[in-house]
Amino acid sequence: MSSGDITLTAGNAEVTVQPSNGCRLGILRTDGIELLRQGDRYGCFPMVPWCGRIKNGRFRDGAVVHQMPLNAAPHAIHGTARDGKWRAARVEKSSAVFTYDLADPWPYQGRVSQVVELAEDALTLTMSIETYESSFPAQAGWHPWFNRNLGGEDVRLDFAAAWQEERGSDHLPTGRRIAPRPGPWDDCFGMPDGVDVTLTWPGQLELNVKSREQWVVVYDEQKEAVCVEPQTGPPDGLNSTPRFVTPLEPLETATTWSWRRL
Repeated sequence: MSSGDITLTAGNAEVTVQPSNGCRLGILRTDGIELLRQGDRYGCFPMVPWCGRIKNGRFRDGAVVHQMPLNAAPHAIHGTARDGKWRAARVEKSSAVFTYDLADPWPYQGRVSQVVELAEDALTLTMSIETYESSFPAQAGWHPWFNRNLGGEDVRLDFAAAWQEERGSDHLPTGRRIAPRPGPWDDCFGMPDGVDVTLTWPGQLELNVKSREQWVVVYDEQKEAVCVEPQTGPPDGLNSTPRFVTPLEPLETATTWSWRRL
């Protein structure tokens, strides 16, 4: 943790935000139980202005092809804002607003805001991308690293997806939708009625991840943590299913995590 970290509290719940580390959540505790894997690369970070991998780091906007840095060679991954310094625009006891101005290597001007709102039994994250200049394709989402184990049995994941994006050998969707397959996963699933995933640490805690978005990436191939990532489109979505930010229409998304002790 750095001196610039901001801690919000509500009852026995506590969340720490790190504006200088990509507006990452470094800590999320309830009743003294830490839910997120610790470390500068972990916690939970916003994925913006894209989510997951961009094939070969290139995406097309009309006739123009843009090249992003290959930070997960041969692809670009998880946006640029997680590497940036955000600004705290408003901080109260249990809520705060943070902003980030998009900059190189992203080729468009725009502003991202993230609102963090903590309750005793829930955390709501809201993100928006605005532009006052040219329109551009974008995505937004979150990448939490939930601890696989809280001191008892390993976490169990429960969700009912309508489809799974078939994953090619390059770790990108092929464009085919298939019936959901058993894990382990590093896969994107479709939930047209909204993301709804439950993580249960038996005898300890149940946490539900909800979002109005219809895509979620589930990653559980790591020993220490599992990831449940609600997002506005699938991996490589800037190429396959672009959503445009315009001066009249920002891209807005939200997720709520609610929990209860067992």
